Amino acid sequence: MTNSNYNDRFLRACRKQPVDRLPVWYMRQAGRYDPEYRKIKEKYSLLEICQQPELTAEVTLMPVRKLGVDAAILYSDIMNPVASIGVDFDIVANVGPVIADPIRSMQQIERLKPVDPEGDLGHVLETIRILERELNVPLITFAGAPFTIASYLIEGRPSKSYIHTKTMMYERPDMWFALMDKLGDMVATYLRSQVNNGSKAFQLFDSWVGSLSPRDFQTYVLPTIERIFASLSDLDVPKIYFPGVSSGELLPLLHNLQVDVVGLDWRVSIEEGRRRLGDRFAVQGNLDPYLLTGPMSKIQEEAKHIMDLGMKQPGYIFNLGHGLFPEASLDKLRQLTEYIHEYSSQVLSAKS
Repeated sequence: MTNSNYNDRFLRACRKQPVDRLPVWYMRQAGRYDPEYRKIKEKYSLLEICQQPELTAEVTLMPVRKLGVDAAILYSDIMNPVASIGVDFDIVANVGPVIADPIRSMQQIERLKPVDPEGDLGHVLETIRILERELNVPLITFAGAPFTIASYLIEGRPSKSYIHTKTMMYERPDMWFALMDKLGDMVATYLRSQVNNGSKAFQLFDSWVGSLSPRDFQTYVLPTIERIFASLSDLDVPKIYFPGVSSGELLPLLHNLQVDVVGLDWRVSIEEGRRRLGDRFAVQGNLDPYLLTGPMSKIQEEAKHIMDLGMKQPGYIFNLGHGLFPEASLDKLRQLTEYIHEYSSQVLSAKS
């Protein structure tokens, strides 16, 4: 979209270009905290919503209209492409992804098929095309990273220990790397199809990879992440890697990634995150989402501190350090977005 009202601040910040105010969007901004969305969920499950492009587009648009954010993120789930490769799963309320037959053998891995975005995920691609026509801000699409997807496929459901996942890594590295190869191909193919259908940026969510030591991350996961981004380097859209929660110790290992932006969780300051990344990338983050339970004065105080660090150099996008939670307040998010825009506009105009 090239109309005169198009807001490209997010895209410019991703590329470390000057902006007149900080762009802001929130992970999981389309969904659970919004009463209007909760009414939709009374009728349809997450997967049922995703099967209806017009409805999915509407849910994606809601936070853009209500909060005034500078980017939309596609309403979807990281497990969506998994059915296409031959894995039976469900999203269970108050649990998360549940796998009917957890992957524990080489035979199961060998049976996984290549993903077919046009054939099996046409509803997702149609949603992207609708949003490309409707939005006046960039659309971010996404995929789950191989470790995070693998942790669900192997454990069978969300886990805190990742015992089966790590057991496969250590005892059967042949199986582990075979699974990483298949999931890496799935992710790269899916992300490319998103961009080909109108996505303006994409984020690879590695929500749980912070459960690994830096040495294990470097050995068992990073080669696949590097391969994914290298294979997509010809796509002229910003690319974001979010290594999830508790991932600060992994940041120094990311220097060779062919990405534009790295997302930070709230345990590492913007300043320290940039230092660990060698100042190579734009950064995104990193308000603790649960701070949104506090008074507005405290939220603004912490947001100001984060913005002051972020605005020390070009290439900063305001976001949370992880996704929004159901109890978050729509009104507080609206006020926070307005405050980020107003405060950053004042600071940046004084600098120019």
